[in-house]
Amino acid sequence: MTSHAKLFIPGPTQVAPEVAQAQTRPMVGHRSRAFADLFYAILPRLKQVLLTDQHVYITASSGTGLQEAAIRNAVRPGRKVLNMVAGAFAQRWHHVSVSNGKDAVRLDIPWGQPIRPEDVDAALTAGGFDAVTIVHNETSTGVMSDIAALAHLVREKYPDVLILVDAVSSASGVRIAFDDWGLDMLLTSSQKAFALPPGLAFAAVSDRMLARAQEVPHRGWYFDLLNLEKYLAAGKTTPATPAISLLYALDVQLDRILAEGLENRWARHEAAMQLTHTWAREHGFELFPAPGYESRTVTCVRNTRNIDVPALIAFAREQGFVIGNGYGNLKNQTFRIAHMGELGPDDMRELFRALEPFFQS
Repeated sequence: MTSHAKLFIPGPTQVAPEVAQAQTRPMVGHRSRAFADLFYAILPRLKQVLLTDQHVYITASSGTGLQEAAIRNAVRPGRKVLNMVAGAFAQRWHHVSVSNGKDAVRLDIPWGQPIRPEDVDAALTAGGFDAVTIVHNETSTGVMSDIAALAHLVREKYPDVLILVDAVSSASGVRIAFDDWGLDMLLTSSQKAFALPPGLAFAAVSDRMLARAQEVPHRGWYFDLLNLEKYLAAGKTTPATPAISLLYALDVQLDRILAEGLENRWARHEAAMQLTHTWAREHGFELFPAPGYESRTVTCVRNTRNIDVPALIAFAREQGFVIGNGYGNLKNQTFRIAHMGELGPDDMRELFRALEPFFQS
């Protein structure tokens, strides 16, 4: 057994040694020239990865923090937010909406199904909405919805409705064309496909999202997008003390991501997904997501063989690997194998070789 179990779970993910090592750089003051140079060198490369020429922000929080930022900045008094709920993390976004006092309309989609344009259309026809929240890649179900199609529907039929996208477990692992698709806020976090330690969250934000925020009172302070923008524009980096050590790691990882090439990175995630699907089917399992909507960063396997899922997970750990059980009500009915971040086809083959004796016993 290895000294460190290799992670095949949907976050946190494996961190490359040189990225982890970057966190040991000497500390600097967050109002120093040295830090400003670091921070303003990070932003253009982050824009490249998030496929935007508009605004990007970095916060010391989890992705859930930016779910709150999206809600607080997008929804005006007397207006509604539509929460599309097709899994556990979309459900969390609804809870965030309600806890911030917004008029939140929840539309539930059966777990395993994607969010489809006709679902959004049917709900928005009621009128009175300022925004719609969509989780791109539900790690609880292994479903990836078609954000391009959903955004096209909203922009064409409901041009005043902002499109808020949780891409926590997909950004940098798959192509999400923020500007071309007309999204308004895309949020993600460091510990998934970015393959960084937990603790940072990133957002791409449109001009019209910032314009909307100007009409929203009581946006809070820590997650006020206009406050974040004010500090950036003034050359003051961030309003509050940033996670400097994590930003050192981000600096190194952005170079690694761009050196690999975004197209190559996306293709690597796709290839690892295909291997995982093949392995699952060859071992008599079905996939949980509706066909054609399978996540490219995590595979949710339906336990059609009725195996002892905790025993499989324990066996994997004995071999030095960590895989995940099903989430919430799907526990033991499914299990999940991630293929994101630093993982590629060779890693998947290594895992599947190690698991083989479990299925031969």
